[in-house]
Amino acid sequence: MKFLGNVIATVIGIFVFIMLFFFGAILIGAIFGGDDKVSVKNDSVIELDLKQIDNDYAGKYKDPWVTVFSDKKGVGLTDVINAIEAAETDDNIKGISILNDQSSLGLAQYKDLRNALENFKKSGKFVWAYANTYSQKEYYLNSVANTIYLNPAGDLDFKGLSSEVMFFKDFQEKSGIHMEVIRHGKYKSAVEPFLENKMSDANREQVTALLNSIWSTVCSDISKSRNIPVDKLNEIANGLLARTPQMAKTQHLVDIVAYEDVYHNAIKKALKVNEDEDYNKISILDYTQNNLTTALANTADNQIAIIYAQGEIASGEGDVNVIGEGSMRRSLQEARKNEDVKAIVLRIDSPGGSALTSDLIWREIEVTKKVKPVIVSMGNYAASGGYYIACNANKIFAESNTITGSIGVFGVLPNFTPLANKLGINTEQVKTHENSANYSPFVPVDEKFKAFTLEGVEQIYKTFVTHVAEGRKMTFAQVDSIAQGRVWSGSEAVKIGLVDKIGGLNDAIAEAAKIAKIKDYSTQNYPEYEKTFGDLMANLPFAQSKEAFIKEEIGEENYMLIEQVKRFQRQKGVQAMMPFGLNIK
Repeated sequence: MKFLGNVIATVIGIFVFIMLFFFGAILIGAIFGGDDKVSVKNDSVIELDLKQIDNDYAGKYKDPWVTVFSDKKGVGLTDVINAIEAAETDDNIKGISILNDQSSLGLAQYKDLRNALENFKKSGKFVWAYANTYSQKEYYLNSVANTIYLNPAGDLDFKGLSSEVMFFKDFQEKSGIHMEVIRHGKYKSAVEPFLENKMSDANREQVTALLNSIWSTVCSDISKSRNIPVDKLNEIANGLLARTPQMAKTQHLVDIVAYEDVYHNAIKKALKVNEDEDYNKISILDYTQNNLTTALANTADNQIAIIYAQGEIASGEGDVNVIGEGSMRRSLQEARKNEDVKAIVLRIDSPGGSALTSDLIWREIEVTKKVKPVIVSMGNYAASGGYYIACNANKIFAESNTITGSIGVFGVLPNFTPLANKLGINTEQVKTHENSANYSPFVPVDEKFKAFTLEGVEQIYKTFVTHVAEGRKMTFAQVDSIAQGRVWSGSEAVKIGLVDKIGGLNDAIAEAAKIAKIKDYSTQNYPEYEKTFGDLMANLPFAQSKEAFIKEEIGEENYMLIEQVKRFQRQKGVQAMMPFGLNIK
């Protein structure tokens, strides 16, 4: 036994040594590895590849170990847009090439990016685009280019928008897995998939209105960039008149049908570079990182704090993909107490989540705006809980294709009693008091429990609507009439009073400076997450291999169904969440 113990101790010692050597080498390389800054050569072209850009804000951390081991290329879309603005006056940059770009960014983020590229073109520099195929979303961004190329064997998707909602009523009856729905009386669309097997007329009406409003923005922007009337664009979409490269060129959606080598040769010609030589290129990630490290520091004493709220709203610290009360409340408190910070811009990109967490953040904003102004900038989403944390701001900005509103709350409780009965499983409860037993998914829902829970849902809905009414200076009845969980586009939200102005993050920052009465200022990004080294290790590739393997084996769409089920299981308490998963195609 002693021999076996010695062997085990030796193996453990070797393992610990290897791990210490591995991480020590990485740390030494990070500290002494030298300057990996990429230089920007003369007559360079930025290649706009956004595959690695997921959020407006890439995040920063208080733990130095997390910073050391984080991806140094981790930049946010806001950083990219700032870099494009810097490129306008950078003599080394002659143009931007959008080359086979594919991105997970949303339409409102693309709207912000398009605005930056439009301003870049005004500097006299070119924006060119090439793709083997254009999805509809990608074409929306690429249409801003001066010249658009398409592969002769490729295609262009231009057909209008659609969305689909899955319904589970029949599945519940067949499987025995039943979702107990507790909702505000008129708040129907959120839980409709569990109660019906088809879309109601009211729900179809709101989704149609939302899609038409978003499409109107997409069409309007493409029309301006391509000088094609909106009516003509709708005709093209209706008849699929741009489905082949040559048809797309005939309809003036693209300029040149050619292979990629022709595209690069055209750039060489524009730069006066010989065809047998390479022209200077720099990726947008490298250029953005270079801009972050070399930009002259703004020495202005006044600051505007930008607090990013990204992802679903949940309890806890939160991170770049989850809005937690820990990081959000701490950021608001730090910005409020910092005398240099004169105003706060809250950038929201969220479909909602926990009603309790939303209320905690709302309260912190309420306290903060008594000290200094708080301006909201909405990204792709600021719906339900996302609108909850926006409603009491001094001013609210949204893009015209932002999805917002969805003022409503609901609760969904999984119940497996029918399935258990089919399998011959019976569950009995013993309790000391009438209401002492917790909810069990294996026992039929007690009507008293349901009534108490509904009472809580109604109270939260009333609180939500009251907050909106006070923040937006409307009556309870006025808010209630546009609430009930209905979602609105940014342009519609302005008309009904939920949003003040159409504009992006920079517009919100300018408004914050105006209200604070400051001209010279710098910006400071929040939150700074209290994420430990252990948290980071849990997210390394070898810890995520299970999810990656499942996604590869069953496909992206099937994996999303599994994630949807897991998300319902994780939700605790009453939810202020968008009424349905809206995947616009």
